[in-house]
Amino acid sequence: MNPSESKKRQSSVDGRKNNNEKKKKQTKETDKNGITKEAPEEALSNGTDGEPLTNGAPSDVEDSSAKLANGSPPEELSEGVYKGIDLSFRGLTTSSLKWRKIKRDNLDLDYAILFTRSMADRLFDMLEEEVEYFSGDLAKVRVFGKWMNIPRKQGTYGDEGLSYRYSGILTPARPWPLPLRAIRDLLARVTGHAFNFVLVNRYENGNDHMGEHKDDEKELDRSAPIASITLGQPRDFYFKHQDARGRNKKFIDKVTIVLEHGSLLMMNYPTNNYWYHALPTRKTVHGTRINLTFRTLIQKN
Repeated sequence: MNPSESKKRQSSVDGRKNNNEKKKKQTKETDKNGITKEAPEEALSNGTDGEPLTNGAPSDVEDSSAKLANGSPPEELSEGVYKGIDLSFRGLTTSSLKWRKIKRDNLDLDYAILFTRSMADRLFDMLEEEVEYFSGDLAKVRVFGKWMNIPRKQGTYGDEGLSYRYSGILTPARPWPLPLRAIRDLLARVTGHAFNFVLVNRYENGNDHMGEHKDDEKELDRSAPIASITLGQPRDFYFKHQDARGRNKKFIDKVTIVLEHGSLLMMNYPTNNYWYHALPTRKTVHGTRINLTFRTLIQKN
């Protein structure tokens, strides 16, 4: 128990003192480890307001007792408190989140505020200290046959032996640092999906961006969702249907979302088969954003 919690519990002691007996009253405290009882609705454009699901959760997700792919419950974080933060995220479950469903033709998204502002602030600071980003050749990408610097910082973490190839580069997975492993385990608890890899993108300001693309690399389990967590500066994020691109493009509205500090966006199957997504430049944005996209990569024997 930290000092502030100790003081709060002490204040609940009955002030009426008796020489023969002192009776202590303990009050239930509101969990401050990331529970979000009420979350603001996401900002959507082009009429994309989704209806809340009847149980407040993605339709294919069970509650905190959800089983993983191997049939076993999510492993509890044994390390507990790390640098003053309880990384077991006690109390956070599927039903404690306010989910929004966003659907279009072959687009299926779930959105929720995962962390309170104070917890998101502390996780952001922790990741700023601990995440290592690539440099040199691994910080470049091939565009139309030319190598260019990636307009953001990137790092990859995951299970032993995994690597991820995209745009002409192969990025090896570094071993899971404790904060990312804890968030991975939390996602297993609240979504029912086990992830074995995470791509970390750091956007220094509104000049850093990501162009239109699909996450359709052959290493990915195409049937599994991608979980995207935003920490720091809120940014516009849009989806564009593949038929709305090219010479013979059709008129299909983009779906634009403001990804908020502490939010979770689930990109469910078959979204990545049909829709491109991007994080455009925003010259008036000056804050830093860290994005964690948790994925399921196919293990090669």
